[in-house]
Amino acid sequence: MINLVSVSQALLVAEHLSFSRAAQVLGVRQSAVSRRVRALEDALGVSLFERESTGVRLTEAGRRFLERARPALSEIDHAVKAAASAGRGAEGVLRIGILSSVSGGFMRDVLGHYHCYNPAIAIELVEGSASEHLARITERQLDVAFVTGAPTASHCDTAVLWKARVYAALPTWHALARGEAVDWASLKEERFIVSRDAPGPEVHDYIVRRVVELGGSPSVERHGVGRETLMHLVAIGLGITLASEAGIGTRYPDVVFLPLASTDDILSYSAVWLPGNDNPAFRRFLSLARSMASSSPRSKAIELAS
Repeated sequence: MINLVSVSQALLVAEHLSFSRAAQVLGVRQSAVSRRVRALEDALGVSLFERESTGVRLTEAGRRFLERARPALSEIDHAVKAAASAGRGAEGVLRIGILSSVSGGFMRDVLGHYHCYNPAIAIELVEGSASEHLARITERQLDVAFVTGAPTASHCDTAVLWKARVYAALPTWHALARGEAVDWASLKEERFIVSRDAPGPEVHDYIVRRVVELGGSPSVERHGVGRETLMHLVAIGLGITLASEAGIGTRYPDVVFLPLASTDDILSYSAVWLPGNDNPAFRRFLSLARSMASSSPRSKAIELAS
């Protein structure tokens, strides 16, 4: 067995070509350094140094061994520091599941603040549906997911963190686009378009539920396109769609976003995670999100309005 302390002290002796000088640097007795280096030589079965009255010099075996030992010891030191840093949450990876855009809103604010204070943490964002995210949480593929409502997830902890209003995306020339808000009585006869991919299915179900509540017959078309292309389809008149408050920060030509006037169109957003997740980067993120949620003036304003 090779003792790393012995290797470290042998490197110091080689640097100064002196046992006494190495002992002074370490603040220990020369005899202690000599014993450790001798034990290392015994373990290797070779002499690392030729000892003379005027000092020491490396043997060929010693030169070759220490040339390779120096970078190896440096790598071990780096690994130890990296592990300690990860344990403090200063480095690591944070995997987050989201439903929609982070062009604006609470989610963008939290991510921005977290990255500002934890620049060494790698943040991985994954878009998907609520059911997909819950499965990924259970399989430990995600640290935390943000979904609408207050889901009941087996073996998971949840917390409602913020609320956000739902918006209608309309072409600028639409008759309803001139108002400050719209209601479902005005929208129930409209043709809606959604994406096939998340969050399209959830948007589809939301539209159907709200239109049926008013006795209407919903018209919803699915398109195999992403969010940006969907908005361009709105602009050219193929239909209208819905967007969360987090998604209205990006502007699209000839598209206007108007809030839905009803208090029923204010969605709660929850964080979902496994209670046994001990990733320090995640714990720090969750603490920040909770702190920002409790002090968010936007959330308080929406609660008062509702």
